[in-house]
Amino acid sequence: MQFGLFYFANYEGNNDQEKYHLILNSAKWADQNGFVRLWTPERHFHNFGGLSPNPSVLAAALAATTRNIQICAGSVVLPLHDPIRVAEEWAVVDNISNGRVGLGVACGWVPNDFVISEKQDEFDNRKNVFAEHTSTLRKLWRGEGHRVINPKGEEIEVQTLPRPIQKEVPIWITAAANPETFRQAGEIGANVLTHLLGQTLKELETKISLYRQAWDDAGHTGRGTVTLMLHTFVGDSDEMVFETVREPMKKYLAGSLNLAAANIGSVPFLKNADKIDVGQLTDEIVDETLEASFAKYFYMAGLLGSPEKCLDMIDQVEQIDVDEVACLIDFGVEEETVMRALEKLNVVRILSNS
Repeated sequence: MQFGLFYFANYEGNNDQEKYHLILNSAKWADQNGFVRLWTPERHFHNFGGLSPNPSVLAAALAATTRNIQICAGSVVLPLHDPIRVAEEWAVVDNISNGRVGLGVACGWVPNDFVISEKQDEFDNRKNVFAEHTSTLRKLWRGEGHRVINPKGEEIEVQTLPRPIQKEVPIWITAAANPETFRQAGEIGANVLTHLLGQTLKELETKISLYRQAWDDAGHTGRGTVTLMLHTFVGDSDEMVFETVREPMKKYLAGSLNLAAANIGSVPFLKNADKIDVGQLTDEIVDETLEASFAKYFYMAGLLGSPEKCLDMIDQVEQIDVDEVACLIDFGVEEETVMRALEKLNVVRILSNS
């Protein structure tokens, strides 16, 4: 089992000059302790994930301060951007890192994000745009020409600069609710980045099997990488971890709930989302929802607890054919405590591979 670190902090809008301190320090630590990847997200106009409006900017900082670990987007919302710009920005990061870039890409689901796109009307068609942009991005990365029309109406062919170090960019497709996305990822020879929002381990197992079959049917070599994001905090005992993370994580999950509630019809990981009446969510119901959500992650869908409990979780995800656990660590626990928990996480990593 491979281990990486995943960042998706809930930015509280304060003027703390050290708001990126945990990310930078934990990245250096992971680079020195055998972790394989760092994952930076893309989020716009909302506190949840708000520290990273452009993952390539944060990735460039991480690339310059690490030496071994792969630097990945988790994920670029590809329909929001011209693939030319994505290829250019991440080629810079690939050069700074000496060829350590990986790109998680997603089709997006938050309507307000699309105000930064030149083609806002493509929100409803974003899945088709996503497929087209993914194909174009891979061609540009390889150095192939891309034909476009300039302002004078002239058709020209462009090639992006700088040229990246890697001849091919490793691609992860973000997938969760829709089994078809897993199948498509396998068909095009891409890796998969997934999570346990709105799906169980058993449901994920079925989707991973579909992905592996599609990969084999397409004749790709190797087997692809399935990366599973898990909220992570390892401590001396289950009881200690429960008390340490319960309130910070509930507060963190509230940020996700607020984002989902504001865009309920588009949420990809909520079943029958369009039938949920947000107006019925009283303070009591919200608190009960957050308590139940925390309990789900603590007992069934997270890497939270003692080393023994976390090793059991690693066994479960390994049995469903997951290749990497991307450990989300920045969900509100203070930095010094998180850094201590990382040392215990490293013990879990070592024991799980012994």
